Amino acid sequence: MSNATYTTARPLIPALAPVTNALAPLGEPLTRIAAGLLLVPHGAQKLFGAFGGYGVEATGQFFATKLGLPASFALIAGLIEFVGGLFLAAGFLTRPVAALVAGLMIVAAVKVHLPAGFFWTDGGYEYPLLWGIVALSFVLRGGGRYSVDAAIAREF
Repeated sequence: MSNATYTTARPLIPALAPVTNALAPLGEPLTRIAAGLLLVPHGAQKLFGAFGGYGVEATGQFFATKLGLPASFALIAGLIEFVGGLFLAAGFLTRPVAALVAGLMIVAAVKVHLPAGFFWTDGGYEYPLLWGIVALSFVLRGGGRYSVDAAIAREF
C-alpha cells in the first residue's frame, strides 16, 4: 500500500504553514478525481454519441478509415475513457486503469494529433500528452490514501 509522506511546509509566510500542511495530502486525490471525471465525457461521446460525439459505430468507422486502427478500438477506447475514468476518479484498480489510460493517450497523441503539431489549439498532441503523463503518475504512485484501493487495503 502506498502511503505518501509529506514534508512539513516552511512557507515564506510562516502563519500559512498549518494551512499548507493540512491541504497538502488533498492535492493528489484532487488530481486523480479530476483526471478521471474529465475522461468520462470523452468515453460517453465514443460509446453513446453524447456531448456531440458520434457513438461507437461512427467512431469505429473513423478509427478504421482515417487512423488505420481496428473499428473495435472505438469500443475499447470508449470503455477505457468512460469506465476507466470512473474507476480512476474513485481510485479503484488505479494502477492498471491508469496504465490503460496512459496507453490510450499515447495512441491518441501519435495516431490522431501528432500530424497537427504540438499545440492543442491547433489539434496537436499537447492535451493527450498531458493526460498521458498524469495517468502515468498514477501508474507509478497508485490511488493514494483517499481511494477505494486504500479503503480495501489492496493495490493492483
